[in-house]
Amino acid sequence: MLSLLETIDDPADLRKLARPQLKLLADELRAFILESVARTGGHLSSNLGTVELTIALHYVFNTPYDRLVWDVGHQTYPHKILTGRRDRMGTLRQLGGLSGFPQRSESEYDAFGTAHSSTSIAAALGMAAAARQKGENRKAVAIIGDGAMSAGEAFEGLNNAGVAECDLLVILNDNDMSISPPVGALNRYLAQLMSGQFYAAAKSVGKNVLKVAPPLFELAKRFEEQAKGMLVPATLFEKFGFNYIGPIDGHDLDSLVPTLENIRHLKGPQFLHVVTRKGQGYKLAEADPVAYHGPGKFDPAVGIIKPATPPKQTFTQVFGQWLCDMAQKDPRLVGITPAMREGSGLVEFEKRFPERYYDVGIAEQYAVTFAAGLACEGLKPVVAIYSTFLQRGYDQLVHDVALQNLPVVFALDRAGVVGADGPTHAGAYDIAFLRCVPHVSIACPADENECRKLLTTAFEQDHPVAVRYPRGAGVGAAVEPGLRSLPFGKGEVRRVRASGPEAGRGVAILAFGTLLYPALAAAERLDATVVNMRWAKPLDLELLLKIAGEHEALITLEEGAIMGGAGSAVGEALQAAGLMRPLLQLGLRDEFIEHGDPAKLLALHGLDATGIEAAVRQRFAELVQRTPPALKVVG
Repeated sequence: MLSLLETIDDPADLRKLARPQLKLLADELRAFILESVARTGGHLSSNLGTVELTIALHYVFNTPYDRLVWDVGHQTYPHKILTGRRDRMGTLRQLGGLSGFPQRSESEYDAFGTAHSSTSIAAALGMAAAARQKGENRKAVAIIGDGAMSAGEAFEGLNNAGVAECDLLVILNDNDMSISPPVGALNRYLAQLMSGQFYAAAKSVGKNVLKVAPPLFELAKRFEEQAKGMLVPATLFEKFGFNYIGPIDGHDLDSLVPTLENIRHLKGPQFLHVVTRKGQGYKLAEADPVAYHGPGKFDPAVGIIKPATPPKQTFTQVFGQWLCDMAQKDPRLVGITPAMREGSGLVEFEKRFPERYYDVGIAEQYAVTFAAGLACEGLKPVVAIYSTFLQRGYDQLVHDVALQNLPVVFALDRAGVVGADGPTHAGAYDIAFLRCVPHVSIACPADENECRKLLTTAFEQDHPVAVRYPRGAGVGAAVEPGLRSLPFGKGEVRRVRASGPEAGRGVAILAFGTLLYPALAAAERLDATVVNMRWAKPLDLELLLKIAGEHEALITLEEGAIMGGAGSAVGEALQAAGLMRPLLQLGLRDEFIEHGDPAKLLALHGLDATGIEAAVRQRFAELVQRTPPALKVVG
């Protein structure tokens, strides 16, 4: 016999159900999500928390004609399952499989592609304005979490929606939990709203009075969930021009469905405040929603178990330890994160140096300008930020930091491919968008030990420096203690050709970052020189011109976009010096990087040892050896 969930192939099937059946569907959907994520890994806590809300939205609204826009989108597994993708959930976040976020190319039900936060209100308002202009009776709904409400774009959307005269519904999914604990005045306001004495007293008195008349009490209980907005003072959202409704229980379908049905017929901007719980229905995730935010594979009956043997140290952990060590040495150091305390490795720093730790919420623009202000007063800010998220603060980096030549260190985590999170999180563009900005330097460490040293080098400078490093672990290089730096703007030769020193023969591979190690492996079979460039800006021109003079062809290698990247910098430098050499640039092609295993993604782009060797042989067949020579490594 089919379960209720197995009869739902699209929302039209869902809307055929009787309302009492929705609770059983919610139980089955929650169990399916838990079982599915346990097999594949992925986002768990957030998806368990949106089960009932997702069911209610698709039950009430005529999707996909009505538009649902999910902010961030990591909470859309219930949405994917109910919109015809249940049988493909086993491919989630794998190469060729389902994305972990909404994607317009994946389904007509994914009205807007997301993964960066705080875009939903603006996008849904655009859809609502288009519907009005085209004369369509189409509804637009933005579902945004309380953490995402801390970003400026969310308030820009609210500010415009209140005067746009469009039929827009904004649903605040208030679960008191972003990836890191939410911060800021808005979060405090929401907490006070939920716990205020006026609201609590009114609720309590009403229940006590009506309990003597059970039918009236039951009626009032139902009315309460739809009229709570009447029991609280005028809210911030009403000042923006919204009709505020709530807060209501986001796990109570008997409240959600009738409330949404009523709102669906209202005109103008509506704001529904829904309270949910991350990890709802799975006690382990309820108790620790951060740990279960994005787990790998695990046994649901047991939960997440730490591996018996510690995994290799990640670049993020190297950064976190360096930050604490440098803060101990230099009291000027200040650490800043835009709501990524865990992801960027600042947990220990917050514990040890709470007065020098700033989590500014999902506000990358503010984080960069705030750092600039600190630097103006003689402090040494370190902004720990994902490469892809620094894009959101680019104007501030140019105008507020670089133009004023302020000594801000940008620790760029997740540079290069990121694996399962896909194109929205891939750090493919930082070299290209940073190296064109005056005063900004870019360091590309090859391994964990070099990462620590280059962070120290960056901190010692009196101008802005970015240190880019990938997600996860590298080759497992032993990290030396202490705070030793490396020469600023200088690279090193790591392997010399074994077939003789004659000038103008053979090829040299110029590696930027962790691709140094596959370059060394390929060089064994090619008999190529390998240079660890270390810096994309400034280039080590002295070393570059020396290598160019000794070799007939050059290959650049980077885990970043080829267009405008480090290889482009090498080509520009050679041209400026009047030294023309055949140049092969290897890196990420001019396309968005899909989700999948990082090693497979690098291989698809020809950035593993095999791919590097094949590309060099194809381009410079006459210059490379056919048999592997003896390896000569220096440094």
